[in-house]
Amino acid sequence: MVDAIFGDPRLAAVYDALDADRSDLEVYERIVVDELGARSALDIGCGTGTFALMLAARGLDVTGVDPAAASVAVAQAKPGADAVRWVVGLADAATRADARGRSGVDVVTMTANVAQVFLDDLDWLRVLVAARRALRPGGTLVLESRRPERKAWLEWTPDATRQVVDVPHEGQVEEWIEVTGVDGELVTFSSPTVFHRDGTRIDSTTTLRFRPRAAIEASLARAGLEVVDVRDAPDRPGREWVYLARRPG
Repeated sequence: MVDAIFGDPRLAAVYDALDADRSDLEVYERIVVDELGARSALDIGCGTGTFALMLAARGLDVTGVDPAAASVAVAQAKPGADAVRWVVGLADAATRADARGRSGVDVVTMTANVAQVFLDDLDWLRVLVAARRALRPGGTLVLESRRPERKAWLEWTPDATRQVVDVPHEGQVEEWIEVTGVDGELVTFSSPTVFHRDGTRIDSTTTLRFRPRAAIEASLARAGLEVVDVRDAPDRPGREWVYLARRPG
């Protein structure tokens, strides 16, 4: 089920304005293009397409996939969107749509919270297997996941996260985050959005799974991927791990 923040058309339309600083993606652009030298990529959980379009602007052959049709529609309306192959669905749907005799992509990416939205172990394994299938032999999966020991959710309070942003054609839009439950590795939080222009409030609820590093490495191996590096996220040191896992050649 797609969270409202990504699947509701009105929320999807203001997502970029409310999350305007995407300098975190520059780290992954450097890994994909400069470090790995990729010429093709599959971006799982592409959302409104910011990262997929960054890679396409660097000359990569890019496919973006996301189950949230409203977010993909926003991506498709952006300048340069014709350079990206957009797929509404899960990762295996993108693999099927992109199976036109190609040997696989150089890189598969899961940035931001994408890797943590898969709560069930079987669902998580399925997306990793789909990523492996999408990769060419020797290709690399790049993903990030928050370090559970850091307990980032303790900072997700209304006082710390509330913002009011002037959005073109919408006026002032207010949002905040509030944690509503912590159950082991699962953290659930609400993300209300209020459109001041007409007083509309749309609530969205998200649950993320904070898997420990050992569990993520074990799941990558179970999916047939070789972990080649686990590094501290350079833009958020001590907060996230960046995993690079290769499909054996």
